[in-house]
Amino acid sequence: MKRDELITYLDEYLRVKEIEDDSQNGLQVEGPEEVTMVAFAVDGCRAACEQAIADGAQLLVVHHGLFWDKPLRLVGPIFQRVKTLIEGDCGLYAVHLPLDFHPEVGNNAELARLLELKDARAFGEYHGSKVGIGGALDPPLPLDALVERLTQATGESPARVLAHGPAEASQVGCISGGASFLIDQVADAGFDTFVTGETSHSFFHQAIEWGLNVIYGGHYATETLGVKALARHLEEKFGLETTFLNIPTGM
Repeated sequence: MKRDELITYLDEYLRVKEIEDDSQNGLQVEGPEEVTMVAFAVDGCRAACEQAIADGAQLLVVHHGLFWDKPLRLVGPIFQRVKTLIEGDCGLYAVHLPLDFHPEVGNNAELARLLELKDARAFGEYHGSKVGIGGALDPPLPLDALVERLTQATGESPARVLAHGPAEASQVGCISGGASFLIDQVADAGFDTFVTGETSHSFFHQAIEWGLNVIYGGHYATETLGVKALARHLEEKFGLETTFLNIPTGM
């Protein structure tokens, strides 16, 4: 497949030009004109670049790319990543918030699907877009059973669980990654349980005061879902060969 055709499709399907983001989403390192194998990873780290090239990929698609809102000097680790890609003749495509928010292959949509939430709906706002997806558990599920369902979905045990809401979760809001700062929007939307990736000390007491259960499934673990779903989508639509590069951080 022609690289430019694939990039045009990704840009349009993921709405990268419409969604405000700190990430410079889209093609970040050019790569070859023909693409037959696409590698997918959460992070555009050197290990992912090396593994993509070793697997024979002409394009690496990542959630956390190399270039964000401020210019970077090509020195140190950033230089080594770009050098690895150029020498290995592999491009890099980054998609951050557009992949979090996507209603079909997004991290949050996948969380809602794998947790078996019903009547899924978008909620909250971040950078001018609907940020989360939530829905109902019918019947309600004991919190430990929901934790187990999340573990099965991501393949990783949650980093932390704060049980400050009802013993049985019935309304669950999902925002992958580092979304603890949006906890007030979760409560305002009427959810009793919040599934996200990671937290910091600053938000511990808010969970108590909002009366919410919060499950921290891991930043990495909750954001493997979207890249895997996007890989499946490209396989089905274009017949491209894909591979997922699992490089967990434990965070």
